[in-house]
Amino acid sequence: LLSAYPDRLAAIDGNTLVWRDGTRMAIDDGRGPKSFEAWLAEPDIEDMFAKPYTAGPLTRAPARDEDPGRARNAAFFDHMYGDCRSGQVERALTEIVWLPGRSGQRLRVTRINGVAEKLAAVSRELAQLPARFDAILIPAAGTYNCRRIAGTGRMSAHGYGIAIDIAVKPSDYWRWSKPSPDGSYAYRNRIPLEIVDVFERHGFIWGGKWHHYDTMHFEYRPELLAQK
Repeated sequence: LLSAYPDRLAAIDGNTLVWRDGTRMAIDDGRGPKSFEAWLAEPDIEDMFAKPYTAGPLTRAPARDEDPGRARNAAFFDHMYGDCRSGQVERALTEIVWLPGRSGQRLRVTRINGVAEKLAAVSRELAQLPARFDAILIPAAGTYNCRRIAGTGRMSAHGYGIAIDIAVKPSDYWRWSKPSPDGSYAYRNRIPLEIVDVFERHGFIWGGKWHHYDTMHFEYRPELLAQK
């Protein structure tokens, strides 16, 4: 956490995360192991690291409930980026040009933690890929959107201005498929590794590495990519 967000976080003091503004937050809520549903609905800061994210090629389909990055501690992200429901996030938004020279689409993302600069760098690199990738990237389905995750009461990463969905048509999403009798979902993906690699190198994780897959989705989570 400290290496991922040096401008915002100051120290770890035992079980306490210390912010540079003096705010202190418990890392472990003391509740012990959680069910998958509780891990998603009420994660503490420590829970966000419970399922490691592995950068690089996807060598296998994610295991049952293997969703690294889907757990987001609301207090942590609200303090980092603001609560969009009260207009706090919009004050830090700026526009970037998506795939300059190819698209020209303008997308709003947060300036906090340099997210806008990093997504602009992703955009410039993706614009250098062969034209066959355009249908996967253009048009982007969106970035900032103050909304809850479909089917839940949890705030979407889009509500913090840290996420982007690329083109919908070539993407796959677990809610669009039917579960097997045991409740699992057959993994599907059509997004090339070349695209995923660019995002990961700039601190964005990919929803295609989740059992509950969302292959159009990328979000800025450098703390997960920094894990060893």
